[in-house]
Amino acid sequence: MLPVNHFKQALRAGRAQIGVWSTIPSPYVCELIGGAGYDWVLLDTEHTPTDVPLMLHQLQAVAAALPAPGAPRTHAAVRPAWNDPVLIKRYLDIGAQTLLLPFVQNAQEAAAAVRAIRYAPAGIRGMGGSTRASNFGRVTDYVARAADELCLLVQVETAEALEQIEAIAAVDGIDGIFIGPADLSASLGYPGQARHPEVDRRIDDAIRRIRACGKAPGILMVDEPRARACLDMGAQFVAVALDTLLLRDGLDAAAARFRGGPAATGPAAADSY
Repeated sequence: MLPVNHFKQALRAGRAQIGVWSTIPSPYVCELIGGAGYDWVLLDTEHTPTDVPLMLHQLQAVAAALPAPGAPRTHAAVRPAWNDPVLIKRYLDIGAQTLLLPFVQNAQEAAAAVRAIRYAPAGIRGMGGSTRASNFGRVTDYVARAADELCLLVQVETAEALEQIEAIAAVDGIDGIFIGPADLSASLGYPGQARHPEVDRRIDDAIRRIRACGKAPGILMVDEPRARACLDMGAQFVAVALDTLLLRDGLDAAAARFRGGPAATGPAAADSY
């Protein structure tokens, strides 16, 4: 039986999905995250040493995690390192059902991403036979139904791409548009200042425009008041924590308590991802 993509269904229904960003390339950590009760987790490969075989184990770990009573099962989204059809094919074949593709600049690149996740004649995804995505061939109608349960998110992270939001959103097959604050801040002339007022203003405008196009806006924002403000504006898939920062800050705080000094704090996650 082909798994239902409940994350995609939630976005289409307009329901907000609260997530966590994972950059620690460890199935053990992924299982820990999967039981925490987030709606979704982004498993990153763009800024991590994760490769395709390791991602398979990370996906298996999230799927195996047991959520607390009343908490949702966490949906795993994968960010390939690039909008590349070969990478896309490999992550789909190991069972990823939601992809977030970085640095999509225009409608042409968005359309190329859509073609990469669809089989011919609608696309160019290669026929892999008995892959994990089709339960090793046991889902006999996988080729016909796969696209129904795949969710495609594209990342807009430059000033030039912001101008193309309406054109990107108009591409059939794009389910959501993610705003990358870190790269966007650099593109706007404020590198390392993801919370610069002008960056915030442009992000606010982008969220409203994406929603006006009928697509789901998303963002990574670990500043809680700002994350809530983005949700209030209509952002639908919002990552509110980052595993490396949670671990770093907890370790630093514990060490500082016993050293007798203040805990060190680093840049916000959005400044790095």
